[in-house]
Amino acid sequence: LLTLQVRLVMKAHSFVRENVPKVLASVKDKSGTVHIPRISQYLYFLFAPTLIYRDNYPRNPTIRWGYVATKFAQVLGSLFYAYYIFVRLCIPQFRNSSQETFNLRGLVLCIFNSILPGVLILFLVFFAFLHCWLNAFAEMLRFADRMFYK
Repeated sequence: LLTLQVRLVMKAHSFVRENVPKVLASVKDKSGTVHIPRISQYLYFLFAPTLIYRDNYPRNPTIRWGYVATKFAQVLGSLFYAYYIFVRLCIPQFRNSSQETFNLRGLVLCIFNSILPGVLILFLVFFAFLHCWLNAFAEMLRFADRMFYK
């Protein structure tokens, strides 16, 4: 929930930063038209995999549903694999330590035995979210600019 809130705050900041100068410039010029973005543009920006607001983004003409299904299957596969690693490699370490009396050596061994599976789970979660999940939503929104930040 915290990462979702941080993402929404960053998107709101980008939206305000891009639109306030336009509105202030049109008020300063005393022109009759004030550029205010439409709600549909803002909603598209909320779901698009970018943190930089633009009024229009390049769009693909069609959605490749096979690509979307593949990305969601990769998300599910990554989550199941992370669950498997957690159940097989992490939980037994701490289950054994809970049956013994507390000693610092046992705690350090449990932590060091869980570092490699923990890092692997972290990589899987990053792959599942940052690559698969965001690419699936980019495809469903027809977001065409894959090299947006370059």
